[in-house]
Amino acid sequence: MSLEIEGTIIRKLNVQTGVSQRGNWSKQEFIIEYQEGAYPSQACFSVWGEDKVKDLEKFQIGDSVKVSFNISSREYNGRWYTDLRAWRIDTTGSQASAPVHPEVPPVQETGNAQAPAPAAADDSQDDDLPF
Repeated sequence: MSLEIEGTIIRKLNVQTGVSQRGNWSKQEFIIEYQEGAYPSQACFSVWGEDKVKDLEKFQIGDSVKVSFNISSREYNGRWYTDLRAWRIDTTGSQASAPVHPEVPPVQETGNAQAPAPAAADDSQDDDLPF
């Protein structure tokens, strides 16, 4: 089963390395924050393998990403552990929309607020209005 989720990288944990019967391995975990309902939620994903760890290096904290991942669970000593294993990370169009917010800064609202002020002064000269 393959799933996808969009969110913002809020933390990258240290790279973990080791040696197993199959050879050397490396793993890195990262946390994304995503919107679910009215409140933001967080999830911890992992990438396995040297190539995937290098792919994760190009993303920075604050980047909006779409993560494709698989869910796997395993039992160890009577406890269950679930892993969200990311196999693809892409940037999302959210980064392109981020500059849209600065285009509507309070400066424009202030500019609009300043324009009515002289008009209000002009309206004060006309006492024909009931308000």
